[in-house]
Amino acid sequence: MSLLLKRAKTWEISESEAESDSETQGRRTCACSSESQEKVPPSVDQTSTEQTEDCNKNVEILPVCTEQAGADKRPLAPPAADGPGTPSPGKRRRRTREEVEADRVRAGCVREAREQLKKERLQIKEQRKLEQQRRKEAAERLKCYRPEQCLKYLTVCIDPAVLQDEGSDLLLGTVEALGWRIIIEEQPVSHSISWKRDLPQVEEDEASPVTEEQVLMVVTLSDFLDMVVAIKKGQDRTGEEAPPGSLYTQLCEFLEGDPEKVVTLAVIGPNPNSWTLRGRERRDRSMGSDLALKELDIEEALVFLQLHRNISVMFLPSWDELCDHMCAVTRALAKRPFKQLTEGVELPFCPDGAWAGGVRVGQDGAGLRQVWTRQIQQLNRVSPAVAAAVSAAHPSPQQLLKAYREKDSERERKALLSDLTVRNGDRARRVGPEISNRVYRYLHADNPHLVLD
Repeated sequence: MSLLLKRAKTWEISESEAESDSETQGRRTCACSSESQEKVPPSVDQTSTEQTEDCNKNVEILPVCTEQAGADKRPLAPPAADGPGTPSPGKRRRRTREEVEADRVRAGCVREAREQLKKERLQIKEQRKLEQQRRKEAAERLKCYRPEQCLKYLTVCIDPAVLQDEGSDLLLGTVEALGWRIIIEEQPVSHSISWKRDLPQVEEDEASPVTEEQVLMVVTLSDFLDMVVAIKKGQDRTGEEAPPGSLYTQLCEFLEGDPEKVVTLAVIGPNPNSWTLRGRERRDRSMGSDLALKELDIEEALVFLQLHRNISVMFLPSWDELCDHMCAVTRALAKRPFKQLTEGVELPFCPDGAWAGGVRVGQDGAGLRQVWTRQIQQLNRVSPAVAAAVSAAHPSPQQLLKAYREKDSERERKALLSDLTVRNGDRARRVGPEISNRVYRYLHADNPHLVLD
């Protein structure tokens, strides 16, 4: 009973609680008071009666609280409007036609920007794919340009007139045994062998297939002597010209039409030391002694072909040597494409700029000190800073040699440059005894084969 009274007093003191809590506590207190009155037995002592009266006093205050709680349950009135044109918070303002159109245009711009960005990304992706494909094709083409692969794309073109000789079977057998491609067709100049290259081109403007400029003309000893006679007549200015269908005439017309061609004349015959005698005997019987060829005539013909026609002549004893020469030329042509690709690449160890151009020395001696600095820098492990420090202390070789002569011992001469200060930016160091000793030996050594390091 005393516990319930304490809770009622507690409710009276607490003023900071919410209205809901007050209402709930008031109801509980009234209910507890009524229950307590019903449960009190009639036979209680005077002390219990006094406590009951105190409780009734407290209960008399509770209806006031109950009425106040009931008053708080009245419905809330809406807040007063700030002005006549203020819309309700729950009601959205209707957009105007201009705002709707502006939003539509803005949305269209965003949509177009997204589509443009998507297209750009697709283009970048396609470009990357094309670049990868291009690099892959370039790598495949470079593989084809290697000599062992390039042989597969070379075609040996042989004129039918070459096959009229008995030894031509050896030439055909050699080419077929090596697995090279061969074609027999009429060439611009008779009795000749040429080459065609059908490789994937690195640049798009290159033609394919490419006809090599090398031409190998195979003639016999008799044909070569006829050329010598024609050259001799042209040099003597007798007015006689070579027959229109002769090999020499065809060769001259071919070179005039295509000066870039490089012709090699392969003469198959016996030892050249016996050619003059045999040729003289044959010419003497057929043409007379006045047209007999001398050794000097053959030498003059060889010089004329080399200087005026850019034709080199080689004498081969048999068809075996001719096959070897033809195979060597074919292999050399197979190496040419790869060499052409690598020749344009600059070597990393080649100097460039001012170092490659050297130092200009004027008539007044300007530039000699820089030459002396470069000369010191040529020594192994001598940096430009060290060379500059030495040339600053001794501006010329003569002054350095004079400083060496002023020293009493060789030990002092070797250590002359060791204490010089080398400045490289903010750091400073000494030249050191090792470089000083090498410079001394460089200027005083008598042995040209002496290794300075």
